[in-house]
Amino acid sequence: MALVKHIVMWNILGASPEEKLRNTERLKAAFEGLRGRIPGLRTLEIGVDFSRVDYACDVVLYSEFDSAQALTDYASHPEHLRVRQELEGLRIARHQVDYTPN
Repeated sequence: MALVKHIVMWNILGASPEEKLRNTERLKAAFEGLRGRIPGLRTLEIGVDFSRVDYACDVVLYSEFDSAQALTDYASHPEHLRVRQELEGLRIARHQVDYTPN
């Protein structure tokens, strides 16, 4: 099996800094709740940007999967789909990179 790394970055909706913080905390908690629930998901880490530079994303998800198939299965896993639905509308931009390390 070849390890796959899955990195996703988002910008989060918020009309005020407080609303953006609440939405960020919701996203963080929802994804952290996936730990131990998805077969083949080895590592899941959520980071919240503190730099506040204008070109930074607000949140990053770093995860590792046992294989490309495990990542594919994650995409359609009911727990992941539940989180996606729960967070619908909170994310205003999304960037993703999937790769196998050398």
